[in-house]
Amino acid sequence: MICVIYRSPKREQTYLYVEKRDNFSRVPEELLKSFGQPQYVMMISLADRKTLASADIEKVKVSLIEQGFYLQIPPRDENLMNVHLQQMKK
Repeated sequence: MICVIYRSPKREQTYLYVEKRDNFSRVPEELLKSFGQPQYVMMISLADRKTLASADIEKVKVSLIEQGFYLQIPPRDENLMNVHLQQMKK
């Protein structure tokens, strides 16, 4: 299984995985509007991999088959005050 990864110009660390290059036909229009103009990052074979850097490869595969896309968003910080305090110590 091949997938193509695009990054969002509007949202930091947000990526969109689709099945074919420049084919966003199965991605909801509202998602594309909030995502912004997709910027090509890379094309990879999921068959050759056991893991991905920041996404669960099995969830990506299932989502691509069922929905035609996978949206990777950055994890939320649980406590922004703690994050801020940690940054202030550096």
